[in-house]
Amino acid sequence: MNFKAFTAVILVFVGCCSNVVFLEYLVKEDPGSGNLITFSQFLSIAIEGLVHIVVTGNLKPKIPLRNYTLLVVMFFITSVANNFAFDFNIPMPLHMIFRAGSLIANMIMGILILKKRYIFSKYLSVFMITAGIILCTIISGSSVKSATVSTPTENSNAVYSDFFIWTLGIALLSIALFISAYMGICQETLYKRFGKHPQEALLYTHLIPLPGFFFIYKNIWEHFSIAVASEPMTLPVASLIGLKVQIPQMLFYLICNVITQYLCISSVYVLTTECASLTVTLVVTLRKFVSLLFSIVYFKNPFTIYHWIGTGLVFVGTIIFTEVVEQIRTRKSKKE
Repeated sequence: MNFKAFTAVILVFVGCCSNVVFLEYLVKEDPGSGNLITFSQFLSIAIEGLVHIVVTGNLKPKIPLRNYTLLVVMFFITSVANNFAFDFNIPMPLHMIFRAGSLIANMIMGILILKKRYIFSKYLSVFMITAGIILCTIISGSSVKSATVSTPTENSNAVYSDFFIWTLGIALLSIALFISAYMGICQETLYKRFGKHPQEALLYTHLIPLPGFFFIYKNIWEHFSIAVASEPMTLPVASLIGLKVQIPQMLFYLICNVITQYLCISSVYVLTTECASLTVTLVVTLRKFVSLLFSIVYFKNPFTIYHWIGTGLVFVGTIIFTEVVEQIRTRKSKKE
């Protein structure tokens, strides 16, 4: 592994894992800040992309803008839905486990749309992932329901309100999962037709949807106001040099989330250009597992033995699906 690839691996762990940390800080302080987070990420990546094409002079897109239309709409919906789900009592560990189920949606879409057929190990892995997600979802759902029922309220309809809201959050994540899978198929079709231009796609999928945030600007402004009005904190860098520069705590978390999101995305992009798909799969899978562990330990999120079993099924299923073990054996036998 060359120095550039090694640096990308380190930055994937640093950028992606710290991004999840700042995201959890934000949603714990303000669960409804999902739209603000999504808009901030889209805006920052779009600005960086515009600066990049102006500096490089690559003003003409390789893929015609009209061909991005469907891709942009689906990417906008999935991004907003995934972050908005935190407003529906979805805990961070369940959110991460659920999004790891993208392989299920990809396989179903591949069978229905592309008429693909898979070997037994693929079906086994998807069964394990599905079982793991269902187990984690049921356990999380029962804890939400039991916690709500144990709280006495005057209005009997309000007893199940938290569980109902949680169910809506699960439905939102499920819809986003399948839209994202179909988006992957559309992206694959575009790349076959026009060639691979991931940097360009990254720019336009973040730039073109920006006007769509106008329809939820009131929600974005409301939660931005909450962030600005949050408790002030001294900037860590400033305190090291003896200065007392203060900033609203949530605003600091938001800025850090945006920076680490860009670091995460750009590092994965470098990794895909410098390493084989096996290495990328291993790094991304391990990164998700480390993020999950950190969320459980550091934020003390509730996680039972059933959650661990479900998580194990998801990650083992992912490794089987991506044929990591078989590829390692093949490489080892070739070297020998």
